[in-house]
Amino acid sequence: MEDRILIGSVDQGTSSSRFLVFDSKTAEVVTYHQVEIKQFYPEQGWCDEDPLEILDSVKLCIEKAVDNLTELNINPKSIKAIGVTNQRETTVVWDKVTGKPLYNAIVWLDGRTTKTVSTLVQKTPTQTSTYWQSRCGLPITTYFSGSKLRWLLDNVPEVETAARQGRCMFGTVDSWLIWNLTGGLDNGVFATDVTNASRTMLMNIETLAWDDELIRFFEVEHVLLPEIRSSAEIYGKLADGPLKGLPISGVLGDQQAALVGQLCFSKGQAKNTYGTGCFLLYNTGSEIVQSNLGLLTTVAYKLGKDAPPVYALEGSVAIAGACIRWLRDNLGIISDSAESETLAATVDSTAGCYFVPAFTGLFCPHWQPDARGTICGLSTCTTKAHIVRAALEAVCYQTREILDAMNSDSGIPLASLQVDGGMTQNSLLMQMQADLVGIPVVRPSMPETTALGAAMAAGYCIGVWSLNPEDLSAITTDVFKPLISEEERDKRFKRWTDAVERSKHWDTLGEDTDAITNKQGMVSTCGVYAFTTMALAILAHSLS
Repeated sequence: MEDRILIGSVDQGTSSSRFLVFDSKTAEVVTYHQVEIKQFYPEQGWCDEDPLEILDSVKLCIEKAVDNLTELNINPKSIKAIGVTNQRETTVVWDKVTGKPLYNAIVWLDGRTTKTVSTLVQKTPTQTSTYWQSRCGLPITTYFSGSKLRWLLDNVPEVETAARQGRCMFGTVDSWLIWNLTGGLDNGVFATDVTNASRTMLMNIETLAWDDELIRFFEVEHVLLPEIRSSAEIYGKLADGPLKGLPISGVLGDQQAALVGQLCFSKGQAKNTYGTGCFLLYNTGSEIVQSNLGLLTTVAYKLGKDAPPVYALEGSVAIAGACIRWLRDNLGIISDSAESETLAATVDSTAGCYFVPAFTGLFCPHWQPDARGTICGLSTCTTKAHIVRAALEAVCYQTREILDAMNSDSGIPLASLQVDGGMTQNSLLMQMQADLVGIPVVRPSMPETTALGAAMAAGYCIGVWSLNPEDLSAITTDVFKPLISEEERDKRFKRWTDAVERSKHWDTLGEDTDAITNKQGMVSTCGVYAFTTMALAILAHSLS
């Protein structure tokens, strides 16, 4: 069998789990395996996942990828370490005594904590959501793990009882995976890295430690919190499976992993990831930059126990690829994600149609949890192609909103935008993005930058991976340049912002907002249902 120096990478995302194997010298993917994860939508705005399914899917991916290596005549012992990257903010609580989850994992985009957030905001001395932002880098919103943990303690008796008895363990998905993969009840390592901890609202952004005052504010003193570690160190070893004994030596939240995978190691570099949501991170170096325009301050990475932390500004969009999935699963107007590109390309514009996919509210820079999905500008000429194109444009407009805020906060406008994630395979979307932000969009030939970033951290820790960008200069890119005028770009963006204003405060109008659930279990509010019904009627007319 062939022997090479390989690094494995667990990439546990919102919609799937994967295990990828990289060549440490070329950064090429040798093999991988992927398993989809089911989401549950028990009530309006809620989104759950089963922690045990997440864990089992990761174990299965590791087993299948190792089988693939054997079939390729590559010795699985060539894998020297693994990294872990994960969906951030998704909250898991489990029992220290039994090792079992105390509740489903609450996914990062879940909006059930709106009332919890309102209570927390009123509890601050200034009654503002940004009161703690200088300390933790984050506003009080439904997005972050702290508010989810508070909701669990207030609404799930099993969680409250376990916390009171000192057996409630809390973590983001990385902590849940690491604890189980390193032994669980049998001396499993209970830890998280600084990037994931920086998304909880419980870590001090300067000290990189759990903050006593924040813990008292959220009233989570009795909850067991994981040890905060750097992004590149040996956490522990796999306790079983085909890679038993292999060290976990790199851990990064998915968006920070993509920043590393895109080689954004210099201050002023940025990347945008297009997945379930959309996340733009801008490297600010050793400087902690506090945003005045609705952006987040986060830890970008800390590559070693004694390495200095590097920080970033971040803009987060809740719904990007999830909007295309909604078109497929709820409206049925496309059969798969790839069809969104071919169908949208059959028309040269949206014919005045603007789509705001605020299914669970608006994230950066608006932070409006009561916003809801809206389609504006429908007419009898509107077809499903126009709606699909408007959905793609919505991703681009949301990115422009964040980019404008980031350019203002940093004082250094980006000259180009590096991109990654599943949606970047859509070349039409990438051209739209270049047109609507007015700068070149640079797409790497190797799109797996999130998993790559975790592998790089793991390999760097054990001394088999160079983090010098020049050593990876062979990675090629596609460049999409703007093709429309600034006047046209700004005119269309102005119409988009008009549509955004119409989406705000929808969920507080006193209408009946009972959840409407289709047979797939996807949930939309009555506001979304209203425009869905209208859209379907128009589509039926246009296709007849």
